[in-house]
Order: sequence, then C-alpha cells, then structure tokens
Amino acid sequence: MIRVERAGDLVTLTLDRPDKANALTRDMLAALDIAVAQAVAEDAKALILTGTGKVFSAGADLDGMAQGLGDAPEWEALSARIATAPCLTIAALNGTLAGGAFGMALACDLRLCVPAATFFYPVMKRGFRPQPSDPKRLATLIGPSRARMILLAGARIGAEEALAWGLVNRIAAPEALMDAARDLAADVLAASLEHGRALKGMF
Repeated sequence: MIRVERAGDLVTLTLDRPDKANALTRDMLAALDIAVAQAVAEDAKALILTGTGKVFSAGADLDGMAQGLGDAPEWEALSARIATAPCLTIAALNGTLAGGAFGMALACDLRLCVPAATFFYPVMKRGFRPQPSDPKRLATLIGPSRARMILLAGARIGAEEALAWGLVNRIAAPEALMDAARDLAADVLAASLEHGRALKGMF
C-alpha cells in the first residue's frame, strides 16, 4: 500500500490504497517511516510524498481507530522522521488532506495540491487530539488564528484558501502535479548532496 520509486537522487513515496481513500493503517505508517529513513540513508537529495486516486489521504483507517490508531505513536514518529530529513521534502497532494494525514504534509518543506483538494482536521468533532507537533507546525505556516480555525472550529478550506493562507505553496492541475513537484526539486537535484543538506540545515 506504499509504493517506493527512485529515479536518480529523487525518491517518490505513494500512498496506494485508493479504494479506502488512502486511509492510513499502522502498517502503512511504519512502512512510510522505514521508506523515509531508507531514502535518507541512501543519500536521496529530494523526496516527494503523494497518493493515488482523488484523495491524498482521509487520515486514519476507521478499523484501526477502534484499536487505538488515533493515538498511536507512529504518527508523530513519521512526522519527526520527515521533518528532520536532510533532503528536500515535498508533499504533492493529489486530493483532499484530512485528519492525521496532516502531520506528514505539515512536516514537509513544501506542499502542492490540485484545485479540487480540500483540507480539514476534525479532531474536535471526533474527540481526538492532533499529533503533538501539528498545532505548532500549522500555526507556523498559517498563523495561530487560522490554525485554531482548522483545529478548534473544524473549518474545511479549499485549495485557493489554502494557498492564500500559506498552507500550500502552489496549485497544479492533476495531470501536472508531479511535474510541478519535480520542478521544485530540480535545483537541489542538480546541486551536490553536501550543498543541499547544508542549505536546508540553515533553516
């Protein structure tokens, strides 16, 4: 359910469970964590995270939620793995981003989405807490008041509003999404590994 593809120094990780809106299981979270760690260990210069179908991820798998997935430490471990990766990380959001899936996208350096994407994190309504790092990362990107709109008021926003708020960097047509993500990675892929890591380290 996680596809890993490498083209030169670029690694692409794809959530591949479109029949379940790419809802994330504990095994998928573990597989993503391993794949990111492997990409770093193998000196990838850039990593793109995307999904198949019309939804990037609906968040946690409902069957897993009944077994404690909502509060599982794997969510935060994956976000930390992505956030600390020394390579350029890009979330190419092929559709809606919801719930716990926010964590991995917020942890990326850059985010792109398709025009039909929507964004919502319904933890207040469902009685769960977000991943510990998510409120701070979200507030850093879009400001504390807008972060509260999403997390406390349960606001659902579209792609244009996400762009205006700074949640995503660009909007791209579905057929151009991956090319747009690869374009953003072009400079770091052309640079030396050491230079790319040093420049990212300055942030």
